[in-house]
Amino acid sequence: MSEIYNPNPEFAKDAAIPSMDAYWALQNKAIEDYDGFWKGFADEKIEWLAPYDKVLDESDAPFYKWFTNGKLNVSNQCIDRHLDTKADQNAIIFEGDKGDVEHITYGQLSTRVNKMANLLKNEFGVKKGDRVVLYMPMIPEAAYAMLACTRLGAIHSIVFGGFSSEALKDRIEDAEAKIVITADGAFRKGKPYMLKNVVDDALAQGGKSIEAVLVVKRNNEEITWVEGRDHSYNEMIDAQSDVCPFEPMDSEDPLFLLYTSGSTGKPKGVQHSTAGYILWAQMTMEWVFDLRKDDVFWCTADIGWITGHTYIIYGPLAAGTTTVMFEGVPTYPDAGRAWKMVQDHNITQFYTAPTAIRLLHKTGEDEPKKYDLSKLRVLGTVGEPIDPPAWKWYYEVVGNSKCAIVDTYWQTETGGHMISPLPGATPIKPACATFALPGIIAEIIEEDGTPTPVGEKGFMCITRPWPSMIRNIWGDPERFKKAYFGDCKKDEKPVYFTGDGAMIDEDGYITITGRTDDVINVSGHRIGTAEIEAAIKNVDSIAVSAVVGKPHEIKGEGIFAYIVLKVEGSHSTDEMKSEINAVLKKEIGAIALCDAISIVPDVPKTRSGKIMRRILRSIVKGEEITQDTSTLEDPSIVGIIEKIVKEA
Repeated sequence: MSEIYNPNPEFAKDAAIPSMDAYWALQNKAIEDYDGFWKGFADEKIEWLAPYDKVLDESDAPFYKWFTNGKLNVSNQCIDRHLDTKADQNAIIFEGDKGDVEHITYGQLSTRVNKMANLLKNEFGVKKGDRVVLYMPMIPEAAYAMLACTRLGAIHSIVFGGFSSEALKDRIEDAEAKIVITADGAFRKGKPYMLKNVVDDALAQGGKSIEAVLVVKRNNEEITWVEGRDHSYNEMIDAQSDVCPFEPMDSEDPLFLLYTSGSTGKPKGVQHSTAGYILWAQMTMEWVFDLRKDDVFWCTADIGWITGHTYIIYGPLAAGTTTVMFEGVPTYPDAGRAWKMVQDHNITQFYTAPTAIRLLHKTGEDEPKKYDLSKLRVLGTVGEPIDPPAWKWYYEVVGNSKCAIVDTYWQTETGGHMISPLPGATPIKPACATFALPGIIAEIIEEDGTPTPVGEKGFMCITRPWPSMIRNIWGDPERFKKAYFGDCKKDEKPVYFTGDGAMIDEDGYITITGRTDDVINVSGHRIGTAEIEAAIKNVDSIAVSAVVGKPHEIKGEGIFAYIVLKVEGSHSTDEMKSEINAVLKKEIGAIALCDAISIVPDVPKTRSGKIMRRILRSIVKGEEITQDTSTLEDPSIVGIIEKIVKEA
């Protein structure tokens, strides 16, 4: 049985959900009266412009509708309704790569969003239903653009600033976007990088629906201007009025599109609605991060990902808190950068990826002790399962053994957290997602809907619709049904399958075991890569591991591990393989032993921290790398790893 960390009693006294009894009271209410549960929170949290008729309409499942015919506006929910009480409170604290800092109050945010909305409406004719593509760095103007779109009822589609011109072009064309908002570039690790040239390349290849490109100056590098198409935000914005009435939106009107990363073939535009999404964004902010007055919340993600949408912009602002936007990377100019920011901005909640935690641990194990982190109350993780050693360092060193850690499980398609500890209530087992949040009916089942036995792996499904769920794949309803509701059933009805495997223990705790398609079939035994990696990370000298399958003439597939050491050159390949296999034999069994390993300086990962295992699989198979590597934190690492594997 895993070691259990109970909530700090002092913390729990004032928590939003202060005990497991309180948690179960909420969850049981949802189970007993699902519509009533959601109605209570919708009435409490949302400023409705016109009332809704019905909480949940299931008549056209799986195209569920929530709060039918209700009217609201997300810009109003995030800004206007706070102005009477929070006009002088910081809404956004921006810190640039080079250390430049800007504090933006709710009053200032209102002015700037209204001006940008008027610019889009009056100069470019942007109106309700138009699609606007944002190809932006992590600067305040990106937030203004998002909120300006919501004010007008336009549908924004943010394309991560690391994507290639071809990927950008594909997303523009799929959405049939009217305008692109971008920047000349930004700064990363002290050096300027460019974005506008990527937009130029994308539009040279296609994207004929684009009528204009609006460019924000950030790094002031020289760029090419296309006359009649390209326009300077900085030259146009001052002339705009700071008053722009917000558009009343239907609950089910699309709020934004977000194309899932790593998709192959035609881009898959996840479509989120207005009311359900903003309701759950606010509720999870308040519950999972236990928001209090004067909190300062920092999510280290990029707005190009769903984490940035929900937990940098919409969730924090809907909840009326202060959110931090950071342009740089947490290890530049040194491994203390993140902790210095926590100290300087009095950050109370810190939310990042396990990959970043392991990197910070590797590059500066004792760095947190050099800074005053006493304001921290909640530490969060997102994006992948966190291994116990990383969790323990995060808890003991960063959190000084007093902060709650919330290991959050969710997806682009879910809009917000699905499974997570509650900081004042949930006894935590390290590396365990724990329990579904109140109102979320999560079950581990077999394909036919029968419950998976305790301790065995099954399919992680959400068996009731929830407000923030994906509404459609843009322009492709059949793909939507097939992708998310075609694999599992409950009571003969299709249910939402997350694509992940999971298991439940004797205490009812849920552990995510990884993608069901991210498994290695060793002699007929399907072994999840996440499970193998979690075991490998128990080896003290290892900072990061990434496991893939390698063709094996006897077993079908063998296990191949890429290993990043905490101290380069500290161990030989043979030594590490022996040590790893001893742990794997103990933790999983002899079936999980590695056939081979490679010690590498790093693994290919996106700037959001996601390890690109498809690239690693191609390398070990000797295949040509056909995937787009422009999204990687360090694209050169691919060639370095290829050389190491070939020479082994």
